[in-house]
Amino acid sequence: MDLHQKIRTTLEQLNRLVVGKQGQVLDCLTCLAAGGHLLIEDVPGVGKTTLAHGLAHSLGLQFSRVQFTADLMPSDLTGVSVYDRVQERFVFHPGPVFSQILLADEINRASPKSQSALLEAMEEQQVSAEGETRPLPQPFFVIATQNPREQLGTYPLPESQLDRFLMRVSLGYPDRASERSLLRDNGHRQQARQLVPQLSAEEVLQLQQAVTAVHAADAVLDYVLDLIEATRSGLWFVQGLSPRAGIVLLRAAKARALLEGRDYVSPDDVQAIAVQTMAHRLTPLASAGFDASEQVRAMLLATPIR
Repeated sequence: MDLHQKIRTTLEQLNRLVVGKQGQVLDCLTCLAAGGHLLIEDVPGVGKTTLAHGLAHSLGLQFSRVQFTADLMPSDLTGVSVYDRVQERFVFHPGPVFSQILLADEINRASPKSQSALLEAMEEQQVSAEGETRPLPQPFFVIATQNPREQLGTYPLPESQLDRFLMRVSLGYPDRASERSLLRDNGHRQQARQLVPQLSAEEVLQLQQAVTAVHAADAVLDYVLDLIEATRSGLWFVQGLSPRAGIVLLRAAKARALLEGRDYVSPDDVQAIAVQTMAHRLTPLASAGFDASEQVRAMLLATPIR
């Protein structure tokens, strides 16, 4: 079975687990293929954690879960050194961040100090603790879930950490047919553990490397630049996208093209991932009357494809 067939099989079994959310499931695999990290934002109980478990089991990667709470300490994530009497020295005990897939559940319920503990790991793929820098396993993929900001007991993620997430997706409520299926089966959480791994760690790294080889024509580059300049024009947002955001926008579009079975990226690929990649990095003008996602969609409609 070739890599593309394995990807299709992975999508199929994830869609059986999280019913009625084909677009969001494809977004999650796009984020992984692009080598980024994923933020799933929605109200409790719509399948965020089930989707994260399904991804981990489908990919056959080492998996850790951390339930973020108000009293979570940074060392609870990165690890701590404990004195070993036999060896007569301090021995470092790695924390859950030393895994290939880390589920940071309800990340905005922890204090900003604990949230920041993930920053170096997400950006540099390493952890500095006890005076030593330790590399993380590869691939390293953070799936963070968060509740809406207006809920009690939440701390909004700082802009610096939001920028570390390549994509933000929202599952939303299921349609009637999908929810009927959930009611009949008493939910699908237990089914996640029964998923058969379709990809190995080596194949995931191979997939991420293949994304870099996807061709982007000059016309596509110009379209991406037009979108970036539109965010900086002062007509839509308080502050525009950074060059780094433009780079990850194109990389996500390349990943989407590769998952669709193509070795070149089109403007349609850029539009397919634009909202998920851009909205959490932007603050709409107060006069707009829209949230960031709606404003990005309006900007896409107003920006012509060359």
